[in-house]
This record gives sequence, structure tokens and C-alpha cells, in this order.
Amino acid sequence: MPTETLIWLIPVPPLLAFFLILLFTRRNNGLSHTIAVAAAAISWLLGMLVFLAAIGVEHLGEHPFESAVGWLPLGGSVFSIGVLIDPLSAVVLFFVAWTVLMIFIYSIGYHNFGQPKGEHDHPGLPPHGAVAHGHHVPSIEPMYARFFAFIALFAFGMFTLVVSDNLLTLFVGWEIMGLCSYLLIGFWYAKPSARAAAIKAFMTTRIGDVFMLLGIVALYSATGTLNFREILYNEHTLELLASTPTMVFGLSAAGLIGLLLFIGTVGKSAQFPLHVWLPDAMEGPTPVSAMIHAATMVSAGVYMVIRMFPLLSAGWHEGGALTTTMTAMAVIGAFTALFAATIAMTQKDIKRVLAYSTISQLGYMIAALGIGAYVAAAFHLVTHAFFKALLFLGSGSVIHGVEHGVLHTGEHIDPQDMFNMGGLKKKMPITFWTFLIGGLALSGFPLITAGFWSKDEILADAFAHGQMPVFIVLALAALLTAFYTMRQITLTFLGTPRTKAAEHASENVRTMTLPLVVLSVFAIGAGWVGIPDHFPGIGGLLPSWFHEFVGGTLLEHPHAPDFNIVPLLTSLVVALGGLGLGYLVYRNAGQTDPLRKPLGGLYTLLENKYYVDEFYERVFVKPAIAFADFISSVLDRQVIDGFLHRVARSAFSLGGVFRNKFDAPVINGFGDWTAGITKSFGRVLRKIQTGEVQQYLIFVALITFGGLFYYLLNILQ
Repeated sequence: MPTETLIWLIPVPPLLAFFLILLFTRRNNGLSHTIAVAAAAISWLLGMLVFLAAIGVEHLGEHPFESAVGWLPLGGSVFSIGVLIDPLSAVVLFFVAWTVLMIFIYSIGYHNFGQPKGEHDHPGLPPHGAVAHGHHVPSIEPMYARFFAFIALFAFGMFTLVVSDNLLTLFVGWEIMGLCSYLLIGFWYAKPSARAAAIKAFMTTRIGDVFMLLGIVALYSATGTLNFREILYNEHTLELLASTPTMVFGLSAAGLIGLLLFIGTVGKSAQFPLHVWLPDAMEGPTPVSAMIHAATMVSAGVYMVIRMFPLLSAGWHEGGALTTTMTAMAVIGAFTALFAATIAMTQKDIKRVLAYSTISQLGYMIAALGIGAYVAAAFHLVTHAFFKALLFLGSGSVIHGVEHGVLHTGEHIDPQDMFNMGGLKKKMPITFWTFLIGGLALSGFPLITAGFWSKDEILADAFAHGQMPVFIVLALAALLTAFYTMRQITLTFLGTPRTKAAEHASENVRTMTLPLVVLSVFAIGAGWVGIPDHFPGIGGLLPSWFHEFVGGTLLEHPHAPDFNIVPLLTSLVVALGGLGLGYLVYRNAGQTDPLRKPLGGLYTLLENKYYVDEFYERVFVKPAIAFADFISSVLDRQVIDGFLHRVARSAFSLGGVFRNKFDAPVINGFGDWTAGITKSFGRVLRKIQTGEVQQYLIFVALITFGGLFYYLLNILQ
């Protein structure tokens, strides 16, 4: 089968699974998850076949796999949609296929085991209940099939986005994931917090999506196409967009379109100031968190700007001044990386720490792209997907383990609060070792983990390009990342249990632990494909395949930064220093954060996320609600309703006039007169209807003779 045909087929199995589950198997949980996992496995197999075919093609960037069909007639032409696999989409397809499959398998154990069954279980709430005779009674999520249908649709949206050859179908996949994020964040819709989080995520990301749609329209208006190859690999088109002025702040067409598209990424990838939805997305089930934060949704935003990089950087040459869009990306990305890392230091919820970590790491990628580190941004996107999926699934395993302890002891604690944990290393060994690998990768532990190689390349690019403010901010963010990661590991797994529930925690089933093991392999090995050839000691032992392969996506192959000891030492210091400091601070921690007292008001500020949500509530949400109430009470009720009521009263008055002056005397009068005549005529005729046969015969005879007489009279005349 041709590779192009395989590419078309990749998104199809999850879409079919979605419809099959909703229409036919929603009452059969086992069959539903079998269909969903089988669909993910088929897409994984197709993706791996396409990936292997892609890496076997020399100069894939110049000769990608592509296929298109005519879709929408436009009068003199036809708008075509199709599929495209070049070096960038090939590596993204690789990590999406792996992480999606692992999340689907994990979801079976997550929803089948560890959920206590109680008399109050019902759709819309997470399963909960009490312990019978000290034993845990497993139960199944009430909306089990519904969950697998939704994540199958989620996977379809991401696969569609990755293989699309144009910005329109990419946007279709983008919006499908937006819908699924709303459905899955608010999956337990009976919880007010889950409903609020779903609405918050949907509304916040829509802000970015509206600007992105404007950018798509502007791009089509300027070029007459949305096809990636026709725009991004056409030097004449890019030069024309870079030189065409607009009336918006003196921006070129490329600058304006680039900024509009980038705002879409700010919403989707949760960059400041539209970052507020992502931490609240933790209200959804843990597999949803992994899908959103690693495999699909937020990765889609970064993938889009990496894909559109030739447009965003139109007019920029390596070593030259940054374009307006690149400057905005560098500033927002670097600020977001540090901003979110400071908040993560004070969070207690194990999943919220990872949520702010995701925001920070996405900022890393955006900042890298802003300074022109194209390959480094793509590299960190790939490695981050693996270790962050591992960490989120690991956090779900931890929460389940602690829930077992809660059920066994009857202790009323928050099973997601890290200060209620401790000592889980011995209770949950597989979860511990895999979580440790993911945490070290996130921290950039030197030489071994994938996160080290991708972060080091970003810092090396920032240093080589002379972007010292970005370099310093990202280095500081990396230090804090290592600190809060070791804080999380220490509070969760090391030391002694701080609650009875933690003492009775237990390891989870294989369907939950096996994906952790697989992802931990990638959290280490995914970085080895990008070890620079000039790296001291181990450089050249393995081919630096990633840089050469992904760099071939661009018209002009990006130059790898020369080796410099400064960024390397910086990476080592911030990673090891942050990890060591985190362990020293939290190794003997109780149920109160040791930093709370020393940091004082600063700790409160960080714990409350700089009060950004409260600021938005006062400045945007409450005024919007007040304005809506004003419009409702004044404009709607008094003006619009008042006008309609006056019209109604006038209509009633006019109706009364017509009824009294026309309807009653004319319409009703004529009808009454006709009825009276008919009645009078009936009364006259009634007198001759006696019912006597003799009388009727006399009338017949008279009429007959009368008619005969008249006839004869006419003849005689």
C-alpha cells in the first residue's frame, strides 16, 4: 500500500471508534474499551509504518509524502485538502502515536480499578463510597464507554492536525480538540468545579482561536492558498509577505498574520496571559490531563508555530534582528517559563504542580522558537511529550494508590495533596522508579535523560545567538523546575508516610504500570537522537540524527550552535543545584511547607498564583456579568421589551377599534343578516313540510298539470 494512503488512514480508526462506541457499544464497557484501544493501536501501527518510511527517505524535506484531493469549488479553482508528512510532522506523529496508545491502555486500569463503589455513584460524579469490612470494593466509572468515545475523538483531532497539509484542516483538528477538552475536563459534570473548569478552558482558548481564525483568513486573502508547501516553501511568497506593509502598527503582512496565528498558540498552549485555564483542567480524569498536557492539545499550539516558522520569521536571517513576531514569542515564552515555575514551587496538588510545569515548559519551546532555535524547540516538544505524559500518568497512579489507603483506613484526606503522602517508594515501587525517571527528565538531569539534551540545546542556542536576557530567564526557570520537581518527588515518595492512608497505599494494576514503563524508556532514550557531535566525550558515539532530520524541513538548514562550555555548565548547575536544594529543603518536611515561613508574603503570593485569576475576575468577569445584567435590565427589559409591549398594546387597541367599527357591524352583521334570511326562508318552507303523503301528491299533480298547461299554451301560440 502506498505510504500516502497509509497517511490518509491514520486518523480514521479513532473516528470510527468514536461512532461505534456512541451508537452501538455504549452499554458494553469491555467492548467499548477494546474498540478504543484497538483503534489507537491501529493508528499507532500506521504511524510507525509512515515514520519508518519517512526516515528512510533522503532529503524528505524537499520530497515529502503528500497527497491532496479537491474539496471546495471556488469558481475558477478548487480548494484542495490533503495530507503531508515531512521531517517535522514525522517526529510529531511518532510521539503522538506512542503517547496516545499508552494513555488509552492506562485508561482501562484507571477507570476499572481503584475507584471505590458507593451507594451515591451516578453519572456525572467520580465514583466514591465507603469501605465494607475494611476491604476495597472496585467499581467501574459510570460513564466508562462515554469516556473512551471522547478520548477517541480527541485522538482523531490530533492525528488530523498532524497529517494535514494545510492550515484549514489543521484548524479543524484544532477545534475538535477544543470541543473534546471541554467535554473531558467537565467529564464529571455534576461537580461544580469540573463544570466551571470546562467552561473556563473553552472560553479562554476561544479567545486565541478567534485571532487565529483571523490570521488564517488574512493569510488566504494575501496568498490565495493555505497549503503549507505553497506558502512556507516559496521564497517569493515569503518575501512578498515580509515586504507588504499593512495599516496595523506598521506591521508587514507576515508580521500581522504571524502575530494573529501566535495568539492562537497563546490560548491553546496556555501562555501568559491566557494560561489560567490549564491548571483548572486538572478537574478531568488523569488520562485527560495527560492527553491535554502532553500528547495532544497544548502540543498542538507549539506544533502550529513550529510549522509556520518560515512565515513567522519571514525577513529574518540567522544572526540578524528578530522579527516582531519572534520578539513577541521570545518575550512571552521566557516570561511564561519563569512565571509558571515560581507558582509550581508552592502548589500542594500533585497534578497542579505538573500543570504549571507544563505551562513553563511550553514557554521554553515558544522562547526557543522566538530566538530562532527551530530544531531545539521541536526537540524539546518531542522529549517533553514523553516525560510529561509519564509524569501525569504517574501522578494518577499515585493518587489511586493513596485512595486505596483512604478506603482501607477511612481517613478523610485529600488524596492529591502531596503533604498527605510520603514514603510511597516502598509501597509503589514501579510508580516510584518511573516517576523518578520522568522527574529527572523534566529537571534536565545531565547526560542520562532526554530533558537534559533538549533543554541544553535551547540554552546553547540562546547563548550562541546573543540572547542573554532569554538565556538568563530560561536558566533560572530551569533551576526552579529542578527544585519543584525534587520537592514533588521527596514529598510524595521519600521519607516516612505522613498519613495513615499513605501507610496503606498499594501499587496499581499492570494496565496502569505498563504504560509508565514504556514511557520511561522514551523519557531517557528520546534525547539520545539529538546528542551534538561536538559534545565532549560522548559526542559522535550516536549520530546526531534529530538535528539533521528535522532541520531539513526548512528551506535553509539551520546551523547547529557551536559547542560552548558556558551553557553546558549552566545546564549542569541549574539541574543538579535545583535537585539538591529541593531535597535538602523537603527531606524532613511535615504537613506544612518549610518555605511558607521564610518566604512569608511572597509564598502567599505564589500560592495564590499572583492573584491573576482574581484580577481577571474583577477586571473582566464581574464587569462583563454586570454589563450583561445592565443590558438585560435596561436595554432588554426596558427598551426592547418596553417597545414590544407598546407595540402589543397598540395592536390590542387597534384590534378593539377594528372589532367595534368593522368586525361587529360589517363582518358579524353580514353574517347575522345572512343567517336571519336563511332562518326566515326555512320557517316558510317548513310549513309545507307536513309529512302527509296526500298533500305531497296534490303538490305533484298541481305542478305536473301546471307544467303541462304551460307547454300546451306555448304550442298553440
